[in-house]
Amino acid sequence: MVANNPPNASDKTSDRELTRRSFLRGSAAVSGVAALAASLSPLRELKDFTSTEQFLQKYYKELNPEDMQKVINRIEGEVQHQYGIRPHVRDLKPMDGVEFVYCLNLTRCIGCRKCVHACVAENNQSRSPEIQYIRVLKLPHGSLDLEKAEHRYDTKQVPEKGFFYMPIQCQQCKNPPCVKVCPVNATWQEKDGITVIDYDWCIGCRYCEAACPYWARRFNFAKPQIPKERLNPEMSYLGNRPRKQGVMEKCHFCIQRTRAGRYPACLEVCPVGARKFGNILDPNSEVSHILREKRVFIQLKEEMGTSPRFFYYFDK
Repeated sequence: MVANNPPNASDKTSDRELTRRSFLRGSAAVSGVAALAASLSPLRELKDFTSTEQFLQKYYKELNPEDMQKVINRIEGEVQHQYGIRPHVRDLKPMDGVEFVYCLNLTRCIGCRKCVHACVAENNQSRSPEIQYIRVLKLPHGSLDLEKAEHRYDTKQVPEKGFFYMPIQCQQCKNPPCVKVCPVNATWQEKDGITVIDYDWCIGCRYCEAACPYWARRFNFAKPQIPKERLNPEMSYLGNRPRKQGVMEKCHFCIQRTRAGRYPACLEVCPVGARKFGNILDPNSEVSHILREKRVFIQLKEEMGTSPRFFYYFDK
């Protein structure tokens, strides 16, 4: 895992980042707020920046509590202006002694895709076009050729005899290739195992999308659309707050729920109990029991050295 140091003026990895940094270094010479706002105008059009404050925001790990509260207040105001709803935005930190893992029982999964839609609703994903973090694959028994799997099957006919179903989402790797390729440190791994994205820092280069072997990253080609009556107002800064056009997003283990002691939305909606989630550092947790006692089938593409925290298993 790469060091989680904030980008600085000496970074040579991204022309767009250098442009931003060059601007910030030179902005001290600009006299007057009006002149500064005018100089930011073309940059806001390029990246859909909504305010001077957003553009000038410090790197996430440089923000002190007072800075973060100002950022949260700004986000809440932006959401209220756009949707007419005042959200509750939190910056939930990882807990000590916690490393999250996910276990999915391939024996039980029936391919209903309720997890897909619960995820969309919980995490304020765009509805038009609809962005989905979870992809459920339909495979014939005995096959693991993921390239030939179906993922646009009719859910009215599930479960179908002779097939099994494999949901795939972000694997929250211990060795995440997406983190290594980000030129501006807009994505990083936290101590509870969750790889996060700062949407305000992302420059939309899509390097992380290309590096991910699990098809887990999603890019907002168009401006995300969420009907205001379907907006989830319980939000996290690094989680389910509304995103903008031109940035990446992905599953983050419902960080706004799991860091507050709740289960991910996909787990709660599963009608057959195929999904299990918890703290692998707790030997008495359900996930620890599964990994000790159950027949763990695979860590997806484990030969790539990513060390996923997402495990697939069978009852027997």
